[in-house]
Amino acid sequence: MRAFSRPPDDDTPDSAPDWRIIGRLLPFLGVHWRRITVALACLVLAKLATVTLPMLMKRLVDGFSGAPEVLVMPVALLLAYAVMRWASGLFAELRDIAFGHVGERVVRQVSGAVLKHLHALELAYHLERRTGALSRDIERGQGGISFLLRFLLFNILPTVLEIGMVAVILGAAYGAPYAVLTAVSVAVYLVFSIAVTQWRTQFLRDANRLDADANTRAVDSLLNYETVKYANTEAREAQAYDEALGIWERAQLKSRLSLAGLNIGQGLIIAVAMTSMMWMAAQGITRGDLTVGDFVAINAYMMQLFIPLNLLGFVYREIRRALTDMGRMFGLLDRKPAWPDHPDARPLPAGDVTVRFEHVDFAYAADRPLLREVSFELRPGQTLAVVGATGSGKSSLARLLYRFYPPTAGAITVNGQHIDHWTTESLRRRIAVVPQEPVLFNGSLGDNICYGEAAPDPQVVQEVLAATQLADWIARLPQGLNTPVGERGLKLSGGEKQRVALARALIKPASILVLDEATSALDALTEQRVLRALAARVPRRACVVIAHRLASIRHADEIIVLDHGRVIERGTHATLLAQQGPYAGLWRAQIAHRLHDDVTSGP
Repeated sequence: MRAFSRPPDDDTPDSAPDWRIIGRLLPFLGVHWRRITVALACLVLAKLATVTLPMLMKRLVDGFSGAPEVLVMPVALLLAYAVMRWASGLFAELRDIAFGHVGERVVRQVSGAVLKHLHALELAYHLERRTGALSRDIERGQGGISFLLRFLLFNILPTVLEIGMVAVILGAAYGAPYAVLTAVSVAVYLVFSIAVTQWRTQFLRDANRLDADANTRAVDSLLNYETVKYANTEAREAQAYDEALGIWERAQLKSRLSLAGLNIGQGLIIAVAMTSMMWMAAQGITRGDLTVGDFVAINAYMMQLFIPLNLLGFVYREIRRALTDMGRMFGLLDRKPAWPDHPDARPLPAGDVTVRFEHVDFAYAADRPLLREVSFELRPGQTLAVVGATGSGKSSLARLLYRFYPPTAGAITVNGQHIDHWTTESLRRRIAVVPQEPVLFNGSLGDNICYGEAAPDPQVVQEVLAATQLADWIARLPQGLNTPVGERGLKLSGGEKQRVALARALIKPASILVLDEATSALDALTEQRVLRALAARVPRRACVVIAHRLASIRHADEIIVLDHGRVIERGTHATLLAQQGPYAGLWRAQIAHRLHDDVTSGP
């Protein structure tokens, strides 16, 4: 039997090796190999055209330096120069066209995989993660992938290719010293840039983390808009957000100052390299070894080399940021589900479902046991009610049944087989749940009511709306089922949200219906109407009703009473009243409270 263990807090790695992060992209890029191959071929052709331009310029300058009768040669070279310049731009554009939508498609595929994986993780993970930070990790990871792919093909590879070509050309045309000086200059520039950028990474990570903290603070504040208003704490929320932004601002300042130091050092290296190369070329002219055209060509090569190399420093810095962001995003994929399906698990067959809890213990934390020795059976068509004080473990039974958590001890069986025998997806497809606090999507009423069923039968929808007392209310709305409910359903009252959640559960063709305080926000009359309609609609469904108001479950086939996680009573409403135990005491207390309310609210 698998023991429950609390998943660790945010353990998303963000320091994976760069090669491993890039390697994670390769499977997504592999399907686009044809486009990538064509793009790389166009890249090589564009650079070949580019590196011929300084040599054509040398011939032009030397041609103009000669006698007037040889001017026909510079004219031909001018035409060649124009063709090469045009070819360079043409192949660059063809490269862009060939690469096309590869970047966007890869972002789409990776993001989809991350979202799917996050939905596969256990509930405990999402309860402990901050939604704002999680969404920011995904958002930044998407931007990182897009940046890396775009600049890798459009900047890094072209620059590296051009460096190699220029070094070979300078070495072949002017001798090894020029090639060596070019290679040394580039090497010093890259080593300096990499070393300083690695040092700066700590500041980037701190700034990213603090930015996520500030964003989470703002999102949490806005999600709890009503609570802020009830407590009159707008100023406190604004101050807390400002303090979080202040910490982020100081981290950004450190990052900016370190960036300034990097730029200054890179500029110094470029200046020294350019001056050294020009000094060597000038000496060659004074010795008669080189022409003015050679000087122009060497200068053009160095300018052609260091302009993208200067940009390479910026790109490298941003790629480091992109790799950090991608590492966080891929770290989400590396988070393994705490309780995955058993390798031999099978889909739960269609039909009736019988569930047994056999001496089940459960605890969210090892030092805080919640359920102890809980046993019951839920058969098709049976209504099982669970009552007890707040914190007695009622809602935890529903979470165990839905396999959000495994029991600490004991066993849960479905159709006579251990619950691990069935796949989680097939089990959950057979269970419809109305949670204690329904949360709706920011869409229309119709979208929320039919959520989970791609094409529900319109007649079934109308029957469900009538059963949940929604039909007349929706008919009075100007937009009907197209009425927007707002974020998390904030435009609806608590009772309206509960009835929408009930309708959603009834439309789902499930074998088990779990109602966790599903009518707590309804008035007594509406609650009775809804419960009668539910009983008529789900005669073959097994139903688990978790309730505080005992009047709503007095017709249940079996009632179990929980106290500190133990079943202290079980039976029908009548037998429990006859026993004069805790259930009977709760019943008398609620009847007395209702009578008191009737008296105090009377004329």
